[in-house]
Amino acid sequence: MTNRAATNTAASENLPPVPEFRSVGVIGAGQMGSGIVHVCALAGYDVRLSDISEEQLDKALANIDRNMARQVGSGKITKDDRAAGLARIKTGTGYDIFGDCDIVIECAVENEEVKRGILKDLCGSVRPDTVIATNTSSISITRLAAVTDRPGRFIGMHFMNPVPVMELIELIRGIATEEETFAAVREMALRLGKTPASAEDFPAFIVNRILLPMINEAVYTLYEGVGSVEAIDTAMKLGARHPMGPLELADFIGLDTCLAVMYVLYDGLADSKYRPCPLLVKYVEAGWVGRKSGRGFYDYSGDTPVPTR
Repeated sequence: MTNRAATNTAASENLPPVPEFRSVGVIGAGQMGSGIVHVCALAGYDVRLSDISEEQLDKALANIDRNMARQVGSGKITKDDRAAGLARIKTGTGYDIFGDCDIVIECAVENEEVKRGILKDLCGSVRPDTVIATNTSSISITRLAAVTDRPGRFIGMHFMNPVPVMELIELIRGIATEEETFAAVREMALRLGKTPASAEDFPAFIVNRILLPMINEAVYTLYEGVGSVEAIDTAMKLGARHPMGPLELADFIGLDTCLAVMYVLYDGLADSKYRPCPLLVKYVEAGWVGRKSGRGFYDYSGDTPVPTR
């Protein structure tokens, strides 16, 4: 056994057991964080949601309430389920609300420095046995784990968007992630009604390693004048049976997130095929990042989205 392996083993032996997950913390009240809170609350977990903005927290709660109401209307849950789920959610603007949480899931913007700062600060506010997960869609789990005081209790838990609808969760071990941690998080994924898929800790994991280069190529197709926004999306919906065209999907994901993932792939794999399209860069620089900003490859200011190119 190498010295490094011996050190990791010794550190692991000094950790308390992984707790049974009853309470879940979520950092970030954006679209992904809100969706994770939604499914956790309906699954019976007590949930704590933190964000730096009270306004964003109020917006998140309103969105969760509205989305649960839709589920009641479609018969997927009952009115009692909705009421009980909403009652399990508590919010706050600091990390002190996570003091009793068994697992905390970080859902901040897809920026490594931001995530590292959050994770480092979080460790002092949670119990020694608390598991920490990140919802990153592309960043190294091993690197993020290294800024915490518990690499063995750290894991990637990549939910798909929209969380209440999509069935998959990618589970990604860092180099130090313990098997006990993986098993507990996998069990949680199943309790949420999701299907877990294990991915290795390489840039963008499985889904985005395949999906984002396709979206980037669609932007190149637009950039080079091969087709218009409408033509490209129509071609892929009718010619490849995709439920949503790649440019429409990019707007839904957020062009800033798409660009961030492409940079991770390009920097991490050093392959020119992952070079972000200059047009994607230009849209992000303009603040045209998709649905959340009201404009991307489509303009969403009217009743019907209109292509911007």
